[in-house]
Amino acid sequence: MKKSLIKLVIVAVLIVVVAFLALHGLQIGKYVLKPVSSAISLGLDLRGGVSTEYIATDTTMDNYESLLEGTVSALRTRLTNAGFTEANVAIQGTDRILVEIPDVDDPEEVARIIGTPAHLEFRDPNGNVVVEGKDIQAAGVQYANDEKTLYGVGFTLNAEGARAFENATREFLGQAISIYLDDELISAPTVQAVISGGNGIITGSSAESSEDSYNWARNLAMLIQSGALPMDIAEVETRAISATLGIEAIDGAVIAGIVGLILVLVFMLVMYRLPGVAADMALLIYVLIVFYALAITGAQLTLQGIAGILLGIGMAVDANVVIFERFREELKEGRTPLNAVKFGFRNAGRAVLDSNVTTLIAAVVLLIFGTGTIKGFATTLMISIIASYFTAVLVTRGLLILICKLGINNRKAYTR
Repeated sequence: MKKSLIKLVIVAVLIVVVAFLALHGLQIGKYVLKPVSSAISLGLDLRGGVSTEYIATDTTMDNYESLLEGTVSALRTRLTNAGFTEANVAIQGTDRILVEIPDVDDPEEVARIIGTPAHLEFRDPNGNVVVEGKDIQAAGVQYANDEKTLYGVGFTLNAEGARAFENATREFLGQAISIYLDDELISAPTVQAVISGGNGIITGSSAESSEDSYNWARNLAMLIQSGALPMDIAEVETRAISATLGIEAIDGAVIAGIVGLILVLVFMLVMYRLPGVAADMALLIYVLIVFYALAITGAQLTLQGIAGILLGIGMAVDANVVIFERFREELKEGRTPLNAVKFGFRNAGRAVLDSNVTTLIAAVVLLIFGTGTIKGFATTLMISIIASYFTAVLVTRGLLILICKLGINNRKAYTR
């Protein structure tokens, strides 16, 4: 009895300590444990930013799906290189691409970061297209001389583009291969050597200063990148999401979550007495597991995701209700509280498992086929399901066994 009481106290203290660390974090010397709130990645609807939707202009081209995926990859790489590592780029439906960039207030910033998607062509002196934007894998600023005082634009072509470009530079050595963006000439560099292997560099005038050379190379690289997409896409809609709206949404969700959690905790205590104590402790552990899982995995928390967490709380309580009702039936049959726990969990475990598995299947389907914030909801729902099953079946069972070992034999303490 004494050992069980000590174990229960230890569990309660650990819950309080872990909850404190989740809220306030901890710093010991150079080691810092961030609060969970700052470690969780917030979605665009909570954090604020800019959302832009693009549409493919031609869906009849060969290998359309792979080109669409390649365009998404190119946009994602472009945003990452610009420092927006938390930006989200995803396919919407069959012909649209959604780009979400957090912490950007001005919608015009999207055009600067991504560049205006356009059609890029390298043309020979006869006006024939040598390579297109889909053939360019990368383009960026690099040094153009050994003294590292002048800059140029280095570019990398895919295998097909590399072969075509090598043939063109061999045929038109000493002549210009012009670069056009939406039929507008942006550069006409002279071929100074045969370029093989798919890696080349475009240089400007050697009379430029280092700063002018860098600015010229940066601007040309951005223009090439804007057209260096596997397929042509057009902007459909750009909208800014206020961070203030996100803060208000978080505040409302937090208040709703706290009120709902308190009501559930009180309900379990009133309805199930000592088993309700075990359920409440397990429910607090569930909340901590979910938020630490979100912080560790880096999954984005959206407003729909918060709804998934609250839904998980309901599922965790539902599982406890099923188990405790079975526990009450075992007590009515004359079993001791400890044996009632054993048989109650054994008989109710299959029903709880089945309900969680079916909901988990639905969450997986949403994660695979859903788009945008639906994926955020599915992710948090999956985490919530796994955490709720773990706490309802394992944690609650262990705590209830400890409570039964306290030696309290009054059946009114276990059931209403």
